[in-house]
Amino acid sequence: MTEQGIIPIDQILPNKLPLVALMGRPIFPGIFTPIMIGNPADVKVVEDANSGDGLVGLVMLQNETDSPAITDLFTVGTVAKIVKKINLPDGGVNIFISTLKRFKIKKALHPSGPIIAAVDYLEEEEDNTNEVKALTRALISEMKQISENNPLFSEEMRLNMINIDHPGKIADFIASILNIDKTEQQKILEVLNVRKRMEQVLVFIKKEQELLRIQKRIQREINEKIEKSQRDYFLKEELKAIKAELGMTTDAKSTDYQRFKDKFEAFKFEGEVREVVDQEMEKFSLMEPNSAEFTVTRNYLDAIAALPWNEPAPEIFDLKNAEGILEADHYGLKDVKTRIVEYLAVRKLRKDTKGSIVCLVGPPGVGKTSLGKSIARALGKRFFRFSVGGMRDEAEIKGHRRTYIGAMPGKIIAGLKIVKTKDPVFMIDEIDKMGASFQGDPASALLEVLDPEQNYAFRDHYLDLPFDVSHVFFIVTANTLDTIPSPLLDRMEIIQLPGYIDTEKLEIAKRYLLPKSLDKNGLKKNQVKYTKDSLLHIANAYAREAGVRNFEKNLDKIHRKLAKQIVDAQESAALSSADEISKNSKARSNGLKDEKGAAALAGAARPQESAALSSAEPVKEPTNNAAAEFVRFNIDKKFVEKQLGKPLFPEGDIKKADLPGMSVGLAWTSMGGDTLVIEATSLPGKEGLTLTGKMGDTMKESATIAMTVARKLAVERYGVYQEWFDNNHIHLHIPEGATPKDGPSAGITMAAALLSLTRGKIITERLVMTGELSLTGQVLPIGGLKEKTIAARRNKAKHIIFPKLNERDLDEIPDHVKKGIEFHPVERFEEVLALALPD
Repeated sequence: MTEQGIIPIDQILPNKLPLVALMGRPIFPGIFTPIMIGNPADVKVVEDANSGDGLVGLVMLQNETDSPAITDLFTVGTVAKIVKKINLPDGGVNIFISTLKRFKIKKALHPSGPIIAAVDYLEEEEDNTNEVKALTRALISEMKQISENNPLFSEEMRLNMINIDHPGKIADFIASILNIDKTEQQKILEVLNVRKRMEQVLVFIKKEQELLRIQKRIQREINEKIEKSQRDYFLKEELKAIKAELGMTTDAKSTDYQRFKDKFEAFKFEGEVREVVDQEMEKFSLMEPNSAEFTVTRNYLDAIAALPWNEPAPEIFDLKNAEGILEADHYGLKDVKTRIVEYLAVRKLRKDTKGSIVCLVGPPGVGKTSLGKSIARALGKRFFRFSVGGMRDEAEIKGHRRTYIGAMPGKIIAGLKIVKTKDPVFMIDEIDKMGASFQGDPASALLEVLDPEQNYAFRDHYLDLPFDVSHVFFIVTANTLDTIPSPLLDRMEIIQLPGYIDTEKLEIAKRYLLPKSLDKNGLKKNQVKYTKDSLLHIANAYAREAGVRNFEKNLDKIHRKLAKQIVDAQESAALSSADEISKNSKARSNGLKDEKGAAALAGAARPQESAALSSAEPVKEPTNNAAAEFVRFNIDKKFVEKQLGKPLFPEGDIKKADLPGMSVGLAWTSMGGDTLVIEATSLPGKEGLTLTGKMGDTMKESATIAMTVARKLAVERYGVYQEWFDNNHIHLHIPEGATPKDGPSAGITMAAALLSLTRGKIITERLVMTGELSLTGQVLPIGGLKEKTIAARRNKAKHIIFPKLNERDLDEIPDHVKKGIEFHPVERFEEVLALALPD
């Protein structure tokens, strides 16, 4: 107390202050607020200050730490007066403070625990201009708008903001209540110029207003969605009540429930299936349509209802009719058709449809898939086909468990849902091309499907109910049996489909391929006529593979070019016709004018003639489009080469042994039979054998055996000096090096080539051979003689050397394939030499 009166506290502030580190936001001057203190060092500072003048400095931490030092603090803070202190049970204190003024740390007197510093108090740079007054009004106006739209602003805060009269304090108060980053608040605290501080605060108010606008928009959209869903719900309930009053079906759920109930009662389920269906139906009736589980249960019941649970009717088919269908749909394949008809006869005799699994094996394009369709047609059954080539997931066969989102049945159950019968014909294509991965082995999953002892109670993962698939007639196709697992192979009846020779392709083209291709390309049968030589030329020069797929592609290529020629002719004819009509119209017009002039000169002398001319009708012009549509093409070899280009396999392009060290063998591949040229040569140098041509391990072993046998015979029988082998390095090669080759059946071919090299003699012309060679010179049996014979015929061979133990296989080869070829069965390699390299 002085003579002048009471001195304000902010005028007698000490130059030395104990500091409290603030973890959260900075506190501005002119604020009355509570603070909770938990740090033991800060609690001691508060206790000491409260027992003294009650003044502490509040400074925000730059980096939060448990043991702050003065270097961890910002340099500008706020001095505060402790109004009240409340001790807390955990050792901390809760204080109510009134903040007074800004200060700046000048010097550290005690850098840590407790922090004491010498300070300078900062005065505001006031500017009582109209701009400051305008900013003050703007701040209050903008904050009123925010406070009205934000329920977090209390009425007391609104009153405080209105009652503050100092522009700087208004800016400080608003900055303290805005939801802005603490570092931005610290920057505002450090601004001493009132006008600049107010401008910064106004910028943050505008940002807050923008956030509020976005928040209101989001809230409004959410409310609209909620209101719409509630409205839809009430309307649906009202509609349900109205329909119930009128005795109509209440909703889709009730319709589905009744549909499922009717179907399941018709199926007359028993045992496990009945129990599961009843449980699912009860669950379905209690579910709300809006729940996620409702759709899952509905889809499951739908899958059960869509399956053909009733026993199939007895098979009724005519064996003669079945034979007729197979003959009409396929040319040749006599053995295959006989085996299929025999198989169907057994089915009819036993009156049993169970255990029917046939495997059709053959090169691409020989008609495996179409043969399956013919079997289905012969039996009068529904046909369903799916491919397992490249399949690596077991769930594709047995389905996904219902615990997964988007679960669905496997291919077997899905196919039965489509055909809607319990005894269809199922074709599983490319069974030899399945793979295995971490997702399972589809081939193993097929074991249960194709095993007659298990498939009467096949259990799909999705359905999880036993379903009888033993009535399904399964037909599987493959190009080779090598990659099919043995347990799977044991469950199937194997029927081999060999390739076609050129004469068979000729008949197939005439009967099936030509009509199909002409129709596909918009041509009529009487427009295109092929000679026999032209079709044989396509087969031999452009489509020499075992099947007829490339043959059909080449026919399509020719017919597309013919279609273009016809369209071009039609368009040219139409254009010529239009020009001719235009010229004739002009000529008639000029002629009529001349005649009218002559009639005018004649006057009334010829009135009737003039009238007749004036009423004359225009003459209709003929069109050439009809002629263009019926252009006929006679296709010969020359025309074929013009349309398809140079032959891929020229007439002279047959594999032959025309030099010493060469021989021609026969091989079997997944694409059918093929011919194989073996080449051998020698170079002066160190003794040894080099093998090239991408041979497999088995073929390399056969080459080593061939070398040993050939060397022994050359020295002992043909008088070749041992020194020749010691001083020469032999290189044996099989052309087409990029194609992998393996198997033992080229043993005698490689040995013959080596002996041809050592003796300097050429092997008998048009002679091919196949057979495994043992170390003692025995010729062992091989497989695929039929396919190899077809390949030999395509290569124009006249003699085939083959193992004597394969003579039984000759009966399976049609006579028209064997025609013109002499077969030489042999038991030992010496017999091969007598035929290939006679003395």
